[in-house]
This record gives sequence, C-alpha cells and structure tokens, in this order.
Amino acid sequence: MIIKSAEYLISSPNYTSCPPDTLPEYAFIGRSNVGKSSLINMLTNYDKLAKTSASPGKTQLINHFIVNKEWYLVDLPGYGFAKVSQSQRKSWERMIEDYLRKRPNLVNVFVLLDSRLSPQKIDLEFINKLGEWQVPFAMVFTKSDKNSQAETSKNVKAFLNKMREDWEFLPPHFVTSATKKLGREKVLGMIEELNASFRGIA
Repeated sequence: MIIKSAEYLISSPNYTSCPPDTLPEYAFIGRSNVGKSSLINMLTNYDKLAKTSASPGKTQLINHFIVNKEWYLVDLPGYGFAKVSQSQRKSWERMIEDYLRKRPNLVNVFVLLDSRLSPQKIDLEFINKLGEWQVPFAMVFTKSDKNSQAETSKNVKAFLNKMREDWEFLPPHFVTSATKKLGREKVLGMIEELNASFRGIA
C-alpha cells in the first residue's frame, strides 16, 4: 500500500461521537509507553501525525485519522501505567470497551506489545477480553531494534506460547521497529487486504 495522505480528523469522548461509520476502521492500542505514536507515524510516513510523548497516558480520547481518504486509523488510549485516578481509569476502560464492542465499521484492532519484555499479565488479560468480545485483532510487537534479534524472537515465542494455553488458533502477529521501518509493509498489506474485503472486492 502506498500512503498518499494521512491527516488528523477528530478526537471523540465516546463511540457515538466518532465520524460516520462508512469507511473501514483500524484501531491501535497497547500498554502505555509501548511506542504506539511512533508506530502510527512510521506506518503513515508522517513524523508528527500522532503525538509522541515521554510521559505515558497522553492519549485520552478516541483519535481518528483518515488515510488516503479511504480508511480510518484510530489511536486509542493506552492501558496500564498512566498515572490517573481510579475513576478516570474506569471511565477510559468503559469508553474503550464501548468503542471496541459497538463501533460497526471496526475491521481490526492492532494490539501493541513491547518485544523487549517477557509476556505481561496486563497484555494477556486485554487480549483475552478481545476474545470474549469477539473483536478481531492482530498483535504488533514493537521496539525490536532495542534488543538483539535472538532476544526479540525469544520474547515473541514466549508470548505466543503463553497464548496457546487459552487459544486454539492464534491471530496474525508482526514484529516491528519504528526507527528501521521493520514490519511496515506487512501491517499495511494486511490493512489493504481487509479494506478490499470490507468493500466486497476480494
């Protein structure tokens, strides 16, 4: 897929305020500080499309970007380490769950996982929720350039093996690096295929 344009559209406090549901939509979510903004910027080839921040938890709304005027990329709040009140966290969780379960044109969720880490309980719990809700998703292992290839492979394999304890079939997964643009073509290739299916072109 060639990215000709990518622009910020709107930030919404809930799924009912999101743009019209006429275009295929892909959401990106992960634990705070997993490298989500960097990945979004790498995929779209726009360095400052999503705001990168040293302090986790800056994304607090459902952020829509429109790519090539034909599909939505959605940046969702991270889960995990954001230093917010319990009530604020509950509010975010409700907003995210409502969006994931009720947005009719949501084609796929890309769950970002830090490839430098062993399997994290919070990531596995979130993925299991997606399974319960029957929300299609793929896993994106980020920051692979920050580790040796062997260490990255070991951590990815450990995560997939942990998933196999509860999952009969594993969803697609990608290993990425925002700095080296690793995995970019594969992720965009999946989106391109899903766009075609959404429009009934497949």
